[in-house]
Amino acid sequence: MKRLEKYGELNRQGLADFHAHTCYCDGDNTPAEMVRAAADKGLKAFGLSGHGYTPYDESYCMLQAEEAAYEAEVRALAEEYADRLEVLCGVEQDCLAGNPIRNWDYVIGSVHYIDCREQGGGIEVIDESRETWLNIADRYFDGDVYAMIEKYYETEAMVCEKTGADIIGHFDLITKYNTGGEGGNKGALFDESHPRYILAWQKAADKLMESGVPFEINTGGMSRGYRTDAYPAKPIRDYIAAHDGRFILSSDSHNTETLCRWFDRYHDEIKK
Repeated sequence: MKRLEKYGELNRQGLADFHAHTCYCDGDNTPAEMVRAAADKGLKAFGLSGHGYTPYDESYCMLQAEEAAYEAEVRALAEEYADRLEVLCGVEQDCLAGNPIRNWDYVIGSVHYIDCREQGGGIEVIDESRETWLNIADRYFDGDVYAMIEKYYETEAMVCEKTGADIIGHFDLITKYNTGGEGGNKGALFDESHPRYILAWQKAADKLMESGVPFEINTGGMSRGYRTDAYPAKPIRDYIAAHDGRFILSSDSHNTETLCRWFDRYHDEIKK
């Protein structure tokens, strides 16, 4: 967070957003369209954070051959908008991909996969679909969803160490499909009050808080209809806050329409 420290007050006011994707990865819009939208919304600081290269899955990330073009385009936009908006060039790096190769302005460290090679599988994506999620639990954890979740949070605990993160991305992404979709029944896949679940996320949160790196209050799942509350869930946010952990508001936008969406809901919480 040291590289983003000076933007803390702007972020608390809803005037800075550092988690956004473009058509270089799995976003809908060009960098120019995203930056123009950020400026039109009155933001004072804005960061693009394309998904860093993951050799185990090229379906959603920036390809290594495209990273230089992405950076050059964002740097050019930073110059073009210098009198209206400070534009940063960042990356969202998956934990299992290791430290980024390029020297980005900042890094969001996230977990989208778990390593199931010891169980006879591969590096498996956990946020693709409910069916994929259940298939991983069945194939590699004998249907024990809490064993799979424990594996996820063991990986999550290494995010700062493995990626050099300035921001901890969507800490409890493993819950993406646990609301039944479109705000449906909570607990569709597992019980978030189960002792094994609570112990798993608490151990990871405790480890990550040692770094001093802030956790996102990430509204992307709300914008895409998976959740009715931000990542991480309120009990996790309360635990982190009670242990002097830190937060940053992030929209995890994949298009121009969702920049800073729902930030106003969390203004009072983050100001504390």
